[in-house]
Amino acid sequence: MAEISASLVKELREMTGLGMMECKRALTETEGDIKKAEELLRIKSGAKASKAASRQAAEGTIGVYVAPDASVGALVEFNCETDFAARNVDLLAMAAALAKSVAENNPADVAALMATSIDGELAETRRAALVQKVGENMTARRFVRVAGGKVASYMHGGGRIGVLVAYEGNADIARDVAMHLAASVASTRAVCVSKDQVPAELIENERKIFAAQAAESGKPVDIIAKMVEGRINKYLAEVTLLGQPFVKDPEQTVEKVLKAANTTIKSFQLYVVGEGIEKKVVDYAAEVAAAAKGL
Repeated sequence: MAEISASLVKELREMTGLGMMECKRALTETEGDIKKAEELLRIKSGAKASKAASRQAAEGTIGVYVAPDASVGALVEFNCETDFAARNVDLLAMAAALAKSVAENNPADVAALMATSIDGELAETRRAALVQKVGENMTARRFVRVAGGKVASYMHGGGRIGVLVAYEGNADIARDVAMHLAASVASTRAVCVSKDQVPAELIENERKIFAAQAAESGKPVDIIAKMVEGRINKYLAEVTLLGQPFVKDPEQTVEKVLKAANTTIKSFQLYVVGEGIEKKVVDYAAEVAAAAKGL
């Protein structure tokens, strides 16, 4: 059996980014052939990735990319299992690389995205290697691409929120509006740019709620109708970007700030990590108690 030197293990570890013992076992199995050992680890990487795929990935980061000429931008939600892994530099780099690939290749879906090339390597191969290295399930959950006109971006919370805005006019103001949208997540989140873009069914649903609330006041029907319309107008101002108080100057609406800067927001996209994923609640005390009973 070939002797596995510490320097050989170190070299393989630097090549793969994997643990020392994993590298030593691979070298032992391949009798010191470092190329075969690397191939073996990549094979095992795929196996480990498949096993990890059954575990819930509700943490992660939003990868953001805007082309140098601001003509196109993209957001990608790349998930992992823990917030600790979400801060891993390789995971962050993977999310950013995927966002760039979305912008440049315009894939049809996630499967097509993972079939694109990143620095000469399939995105899926790179993902599987990252799963092997970090030891957590990781997956690209969704993406969006924005093109046409100019695109500005903003990232908040270490990558937990990502925003893109398509605009015409002042780039600095557009970025400020993207920041405003990120801030709206914590208060009243904008659902569209202007009142005419709010879905009719959403308005009708709110109207029914407001009408039921106003009816309890016992006021005349004509007064109730005015109360409902007043509430609807207030609601539309709250959920439309243009009607909201600007985060950097609450005395002005976003619409007024944009007009003063001769800037128009055509559309926006906003991603929040884990949004819509029902996270599992683990009762560790119960797990320990159950394990203790089996002893």
